Amino acid sequence: MDSVSVSFTLNGEPQGLTVPPAERLLGTPRYRVGLTGTKEGCGEGECGACTVHLDGLPVNSCLVLTAQVRGQSVETVESRKPDTLEPFLAGGATQCGACTPGVVMAASWILEHPELLRTHNTRELMAGNLCRCTGYDGIVDSVTAALTRNRRA
Repeated sequence: MDSVSVSFTLNGEPQGLTVPPAERLLGTPRYRVGLTGTKEGCGEGECGACTVHLDGLPVNSCLVLTAQVRGQSVETVESRKPDTLEPFLAGGATQCGACTPGVVMAASWILEHPELLRTHNTRELMAGNLCRCTGYDGIVDSVTAALTRNRRA
C-alpha cells in the first residue's frame, strides 16, 4: 500500500489527507499543514518534546502513526493561547526551546485536569518531558504558578 487516506481534526480544523502508511503524527502537522511548533527530540517516545493531545490525552506524536488518528481530534502547541507561555517565560523555564512545545502541551493538560494534583505532584506529572537546559525547577515552578493563576481567575 503506497498511501492511506485519513480524516481527523487538527486544532479544530477538519483535515483530509493522503499519507504514507508509516508517516508519524509528528511529521504530518509539520510538513503537510505547516504547523512547525511540535518538535522532534528523540524520535523514540523518551523525551516528550513532540507531545500533542490526541482526543484530549497527551501522547508522544513520534510514536503514533497518522493513519491511527482517523476520526480523532489532535491538538498541537499552536492550539494554545499566546498567554500560555507567560508563566514559562517569567519563571525562566525556557532556554533552547527544543522541549518547550511538549512541556507546554503536558502542562496545559495538567491545567485542564487540576484534580490530578490530589494524587500526584507537578514534578511527577511532568516526568515524561525531558529538558537539557533548565534543571526542571523553572518548569515545575512555572506550571505551579500557572495553576495558582488559574485558581484565582
